[in-house]
Amino acid sequence: MTLNQPSPTTSPTTGPGCRLTTKSRAGAQGSVDGGWWPRSTDPMTEFPLLITAMAELGRPVLRISYNLDTWGPCERKLVVRDAVVRMEGFHTGQPHSVTAIGPGHTRTLLLVVPPTTPGGAARAALRAAADVDSTTTTIEDILNWNDVRIPAARAGTATAPGLRAAGPGRAGRREADDELDPREVPHGLRREMRPTGDKAAS
Repeated sequence: MTLNQPSPTTSPTTGPGCRLTTKSRAGAQGSVDGGWWPRSTDPMTEFPLLITAMAELGRPVLRISYNLDTWGPCERKLVVRDAVVRMEGFHTGQPHSVTAIGPGHTRTLLLVVPPTTPGGAARAALRAAADVDSTTTTIEDILNWNDVRIPAARAGTATAPGLRAAGPGRAGRREADDELDPREVPHGLRREMRPTGDKAAS
């Protein structure tokens, strides 16, 4: 079975589009394994980009667990890079996190920065989420300490390029915001943000 590994022909365009930071596997301690700053709350747009970026970091994804009250409607299965990824939505659990589950039940818990967050606060939260020294900090602490405000409504939606859904698709608009500047990320984290080859997941 194909595990959405890097492919020069079938991958959606990510590049600087997926604003993701992760801890190294050796330093993965604390309440989260990294942070993600999507551009909208449309899972049909954002999750394929996340799945692709995770694969480029050597972390293929088989399932995504997310909060139904934070995200818009989504199919139960998405096809990304010719691999089927199961989408598991729940009303319980931390609303500002997603869990990517890979082979061998490996789990990567990501803090989700709301799409409408100003660039400075969002980047600070991403750095804090990927800080290997933050072993006891909770998701709520990271968001509050970095002045990240929780929006009352969802952002817009859109359709991601290179995506096929196992059912009817959804479309809408897409939010734009500041890019994650790799220069603002501590040196020890840059390797995790930049996959090998000519693609980047930052």
